[in-house]
Amino acid sequence: MYNISFFKKMLVLASIILLYSCDKDYNAIGGDLIGDNHFDLSKYTSNVIAYNQKIGPIQSNNLAVNALGIYKNPAFGTTNANFATQLVLASPNPEIGANPVIDSVYLTVPYYSTLKSTNADGSHEYELDSIYGESKAKIKLSVFESGYFMRDLDPIGGFQEPQKYFTDQNADLDNAKVGSRLNNDVNLAQNDGFFFDSEEIVETTKDDAGKVTTTRSVPAMRLKLDANFFKNKIINAPAGKLITNDVFKEYFRGLYFKVEKADGSDGSMAMLNFKSTNAKITIKYKEDLASTTGGSPTRVEKSIVLNLSGNTVSLLEQSNTNTAYTNAMISPDTSLGDEKLYLKGGEGSLAILDLFDKKDLKGYDSNGNLTGPNGISDELDDLRNLADGKKWLINEANLVFHIDASAMANSHEPNRIYLYDLTNNRPLVDYYDASTNSNPKKAKGIFDGNINKEVVANGRGLNYKIRITNQIRNLIMNADSTNVKLGLVVTEDISTSASSKMKTPNAFISQAPKASVMNPLGTILYGGKSTVPEDKRLKLEIFYTKPN
Repeated sequence: MYNISFFKKMLVLASIILLYSCDKDYNAIGGDLIGDNHFDLSKYTSNVIAYNQKIGPIQSNNLAVNALGIYKNPAFGTTNANFATQLVLASPNPEIGANPVIDSVYLTVPYYSTLKSTNADGSHEYELDSIYGESKAKIKLSVFESGYFMRDLDPIGGFQEPQKYFTDQNADLDNAKVGSRLNNDVNLAQNDGFFFDSEEIVETTKDDAGKVTTTRSVPAMRLKLDANFFKNKIINAPAGKLITNDVFKEYFRGLYFKVEKADGSDGSMAMLNFKSTNAKITIKYKEDLASTTGGSPTRVEKSIVLNLSGNTVSLLEQSNTNTAYTNAMISPDTSLGDEKLYLKGGEGSLAILDLFDKKDLKGYDSNGNLTGPNGISDELDDLRNLADGKKWLINEANLVFHIDASAMANSHEPNRIYLYDLTNNRPLVDYYDASTNSNPKKAKGIFDGNINKEVVANGRGLNYKIRITNQIRNLIMNADSTNVKLGLVVTEDISTSASSKMKTPNAFISQAPKASVMNPLGTILYGGKSTVPEDKRLKLEIFYTKPN
C-alpha cells in the first residue's frame, strides 16, 4: 500500500509540473493548444489603413551590397545604378625594387553565383544570382579615377558622427572624375559592350621551367585596367604617398563606376559585394632582385593588391517612371488608405500601416466603465475590455499582403518584405524570433515576409505573410502598450535592421531601413481600402482562444 500511495503522489506531482510547463509555453509563444477541450478556436479580422510614402534621396554609403547597372522595371521605371569606392592598400608601404615593369592590372569583383556542374575537363558551369534585366544584356561601363574625397567623419558637429553620402550625388562624383576611363582595353566586353558573364575565370601561367598552370575561379567582373596609369600612380608614386592608408586615400581618392545604356539594349543590373576580400585590384609586375651573383640582374615577380574596402556610396538615378507609380506618390490617402501599395527599394517608396479603426469616441477606466475619448482606437479599447471580461489568448496574428499579379507580370519580384515599427524606427518584437535556417536569406522564418509563389515551374508571386503575434498580444493584453505606425519595405537582407537617414525628412518619415536601400526591386500590393476586392484586401487576422 505504501508503494502504491507513493506512486500516486508522484504521478499527481508530475501532472502538475507538466500542466504548469504547458501553460508557461502557451503564454510565452502563443500556445499551439488548438483543439484542447477547454478552448474554442476563433478568428477576428480587422481593417488596416495602409498608404504610400515616397522615399527621397537617402543615405547609401557603406552598404553591404550595391547595385551596378541598368534595370528597366515595367512596374516602376528605369534605375541607373552607379558606384564609387575608396581603395585601400592590402599591405601599406610596399617595397618596390629597381626597374619595376608592370605585366598586368586587373580589377576583380566576384558575382553571386551557384555551381551547377563540373565537366570532364575540370571546367565548371555556373548560374548567376541577383542579376536583373535581360540575360547578357550589354551596358556601357566606365571606371574612372575619382577626385572626390570621401571623409570618414562629418565636420558639421565637430567630427563626432560618420559622414553621410546619398543616392543623389551622381553629379558630385561625375564632375570629380579624373582623366580617361581606366578600363580602356580594345575588347568591347570590357567597356562599351560589357555584360555580366556567367563563365568561370580561367588563368594560365607558365613558370621559368615551362610548366603550365591553369587556375579556375568563380564568375566575376574582371576588367583589364590601364597599366600606364597604375605605373605612374602606384609604382612611381611620390615618396610617402603609400606609407599608410590614411595618406594613400587622400592621394588616390578611389574609383568611380559609371554605367550608360549601350546601343540596342535595355541593360541589366547586378548586386555586388565590393567589400568582399576577393574584390580587389591586382598589379603584377617584375623587378630586379636586390642581390645578384654577377652578370644581368635576376628578375622576380611581385604584386601589389588594392582592396575596395574603403568608404563607398551607391548612386541611383530614376527615369521613365511609370505613371501609376508617380501618381500614387503624389497624394496618398492617409484617412481611408490606398488601393495599391508601391514598395520600391533604393531611392524608392514604402507603405505606412495603421492597425485598428481610427475612431475614438469613448474610453474605459480601470474598472471597465465607459469614459470619453482617450486617444486610443475604440476598436482596440473594446478588445482590451471584452464584455464578458474574459481576456483572449492570442495564438497567432498575421498580415497577408496580396500581390497585384497583373501589374507585376513583367517585373522581377523581391523575395522578401520587412515590417517594422515606423514610429520608433526599430524592429517589432516578433522580428527577434528564434528560428534558424542554413540559408541566411530564409532566416527569421516565423516572422516571415518571404514571397509565396504559385506551385508551378517559374511560378509568379501570390502574397507575402508576416506574423505579428507578439505585437498584437502586447497591444491587447497591456493597456499601456502604444499602437505605433508600422512601415513596410522590400528588403535585401532580413538580418540588417538598421536605418539610413533621408537627405530631406518629411512629415511622415526621416529614415528607412538600410536593407531596403540595398534592394533595387519593387512590388505592388493590394491595400486595405474598402474598394479592394475582399479576397485581395489587406486585413489583420487574429486567431485566438477564449477560456470557457
